[in-house]
Amino acid sequence: MALEPCRFHEAVFLRLMPLFARASLPEKTLDLFHSIVPIVRRKPSPKALATCLDLLVDSGRFDLAQKLLSDAKIKFFIEPNTCVYNILVKRHCKAGDLDSAFRVLEVMRTSKLAPPNLITYSTLMGGLCKEGKLRDAFQLFEEMIEKDGIVPDPLTYNVLIDGFCREGQVEKARAIMAFMRNNGCEPNMFNYSTLMNGFCKEGKVEEAKEVFEEMKRTGLEVDAVSYTTLIGGLCREGRVDEGIELVKEMRESGCKADVVAYNVVIEGLCKDGRFAEAMDLLERLPYEGVRLNVASYRIMLNCLCNRGEMEMAVGLLGLMLGRGFVPHVATSNKLLVGLCEIERMGDATIALYALVEMGFRPEIETWTHLVESVCRERKLIKVFELIDGIIIGDKF
Repeated sequence: MALEPCRFHEAVFLRLMPLFARASLPEKTLDLFHSIVPIVRRKPSPKALATCLDLLVDSGRFDLAQKLLSDAKIKFFIEPNTCVYNILVKRHCKAGDLDSAFRVLEVMRTSKLAPPNLITYSTLMGGLCKEGKLRDAFQLFEEMIEKDGIVPDPLTYNVLIDGFCREGQVEKARAIMAFMRNNGCEPNMFNYSTLMNGFCKEGKVEEAKEVFEEMKRTGLEVDAVSYTTLIGGLCREGRVDEGIELVKEMRESGCKADVVAYNVVIEGLCKDGRFAEAMDLLERLPYEGVRLNVASYRIMLNCLCNRGEMEMAVGLLGLMLGRGFVPHVATSNKLLVGLCEIERMGDATIALYALVEMGFRPEIETWTHLVESVCRERKLIKVFELIDGIIIGDKF
């Protein structure tokens, strides 16, 4: 491109930068920024600076971000705009350096070209909430309105709602929702979902249900996140049947129940000891168009091993491996040891060979249990095979 006589556009570099960032090559992202001048034949725009800076900050390479800012100022004489300053605020908040973040805010307040906006304040409020400084966050919220005349939107309110919910102050989060409504800003589904999640984490499922019903009354389309939040709250409180009914309602309303919602129900059924129902879901859901993930099976297998339900655990292992999912290493070891303890060596041997075929390597303690169990059954040839496997490493 550098050798071609025609001029290339900067947009090419802006599209390439995220690809290098996603490939964990932040140095290449910075190199692309410096390649703009020789190939495009003009200095980078503030947009190019903002794009590169944002990617470097997100990757945690603050050293490269600092170099970029220095080069932009000294080599290219680029004046930072609001977007660039907002990225700096995000960088400092991400690093937990709130003092530096507020110094950037003061610079922005005195700038005619780069005044603070909603994103600036939302980022700062989020940083304060993360540090548990809720009073300071609310004070900054008031300053934003009174000093800078910036009207908050639902996203800004959500930063405060989430902050209070994380600190267990759910009633104050609800009060912010009321304040929001009284000031002409109608809550959206994210505000409702955040508040519901706060109530569910505090075990206040009835209050979460009230918020859920209120959301439906306002005419908002209830999404999968809202349904799953409430389903999870119900299941954690042992109200699994209500959670299952909510899944049915979810499907009837046209909102597709995804694997996250079903995993919550499976976990609830297992904790309630209703393994047959959980197994039924695991067996039939793929045929109903639900794409299960490895967590779907691991949730139940862990619970079965912890409860000593080894016979059902072996059946689930077969289903799991047959569908290409591998248990967690710790669970696999626990399963094999459990089978040895109840003297189910036939099942233990089958499980061992099946797991090894999927790349599993037993721990020493598991080998000890296997060898001891085989010795107790006086199957010495099998013992020698197992020991050969340990020493040679051929099969295992």
